[in-house]
Amino acid sequence: MNKKSEQHLSSKTLNKTINAQEMSIQDRISRLLKQLNTNMHEREKILAITLLGAISGQNTFLYGPPGTAKSLISRRLACAFETSNYFECLMNRFTTPEEIFGPISIKELKADRYVRQVEGYLPTADFAFLDEIWKSSPAILNNLLTIINEHIFKNGNERIYVPLKSLISASNEVPAENQGLDALYDRFILRLLVPPIQENDNFNLLLNSKPSAERPVISPELVISIEELMQWRKQLHNVQLSNDTLLVIQYIRQELCDKFDELKVYVSDRRWQRAALLLKASAFCNGRKETNHSDTVLLKYCLWTTPENREAVEHIVMNAIESCGFSSDVDLSYLDREKDKLDKEINNELYYSEDIYETYRFNGKPYFKVEKTVSMEGYSQHRDYNKEIIGLIPIEKFKTKDNFNLLDLNGNIIKQVTCIFDGQGSCKIKYEDNSYYGRKYNDTKFTPKKLISKGDKKQDVNKRLIQSLSISVKEIRQELSSILKKVEDKNKNYKKQLQSPFIAENEINVAVIGILKQIEQLKLRIIDCERLESLCQ
Repeated sequence: MNKKSEQHLSSKTLNKTINAQEMSIQDRISRLLKQLNTNMHEREKILAITLLGAISGQNTFLYGPPGTAKSLISRRLACAFETSNYFECLMNRFTTPEEIFGPISIKELKADRYVRQVEGYLPTADFAFLDEIWKSSPAILNNLLTIINEHIFKNGNERIYVPLKSLISASNEVPAENQGLDALYDRFILRLLVPPIQENDNFNLLLNSKPSAERPVISPELVISIEELMQWRKQLHNVQLSNDTLLVIQYIRQELCDKFDELKVYVSDRRWQRAALLLKASAFCNGRKETNHSDTVLLKYCLWTTPENREAVEHIVMNAIESCGFSSDVDLSYLDREKDKLDKEINNELYYSEDIYETYRFNGKPYFKVEKTVSMEGYSQHRDYNKEIIGLIPIEKFKTKDNFNLLDLNGNIIKQVTCIFDGQGSCKIKYEDNSYYGRKYNDTKFTPKKLISKGDKKQDVNKRLIQSLSISVKEIRQELSSILKKVEDKNKNYKKQLQSPFIAENEINVAVIGILKQIEQLKLRIIDCERLESLCQ
């Protein structure tokens, strides 16, 4: 290369660096994804999350039927990086190690050395795609596990470093149980469903378009160099998991534990750690130093194990994001318990908890005393034909709808007088004349005299007690108000912070709705405290 060509190349590299520095990392990733997704239909999100996995050093498993562009996704992903070391293979039960790791060197074999020619095969690849991975032989899969774990390939007597940055595998099935593939499957942190195209408009576009190019045109300033990638991976560790993120993770872990017998979802500590790194990568690629709710959406691609539990796990993750809201240093459940205790104490100490009626005591028991006059039918205006009824009603009959007889003042049953309460607080009294004449009398009603109504304030309550209860409620209200202010302040412009090329708008809205619910619930708690304070006035 002559001096003029070297100067031109140097100038081109410099311009690329300057252009890349002028863009925010979020803008750069968004533009890169737009170009990678050219003429792709309903694969934009899958490619975006696969790219994030590659940036964070995670491996991806694409689950879906044949012919859904899984290999195209992998090839396009490789175009996002400045490398030509890309390897792919369609595997089956007849696939040999030579097809994956390279053929045996005849020259070395003549020298009695068993060495493979690895150049151009998986041991020298930066990015790789293995289709129908679970159909391969145990020998290949065991070597693959070592490569993923240690980035080492044993070639003869040598142990060579494997530069693999990200491995994408694909299949229309998950590994069968009891086949010894759990450890390898666990290394694929991202598990993405790749279904056939769903929308009719997109399907029509597919039918009318020419086959998608495997290598789309990518602007040079957007391509990620290997040096940049390694630098980014170091910087990921400077990103912190926010308390909001940790709260969501704790919620999910508890739900998966509670539903283990139903879902059979086991998440290893290693998987949680790698998933956390993925969340950090999401925050980093969005120009943040701390994770937020939008990053936690990615957990729904990391935790499912079988097609049968995939949707249930997704529901658990999204429900956790909506339920948790912002993390608080204050235990709200404790405040709720304290508020409930004060509510009961205020009502028990300051207010009557039930209606109190005028009663007549006989033999140590309370009764309602009845003094009524019943008139003979047709002679209501003539006192001579009226009948005086004086007796007792056991107070326990008040809440029943049973027929019973009135008692006289000595506790004896008056057979001629039957009573029944109507459920509204009144008692119908019926007098039956058992004499020879069998006269008929009109029914009458008796309503117990209420002295105190439920909820009336008690008199002469200790003022110090009232003041103490009022102060306790006020302290809880002030604490809740402080939390509310922090949540409302944090929520300002929060939706903008949730924007991400890896997360859909409807998923972002789940977090927003959860925070708005949290704000509303805090306001209701404060209103309830104000109600309790007013009771202490």
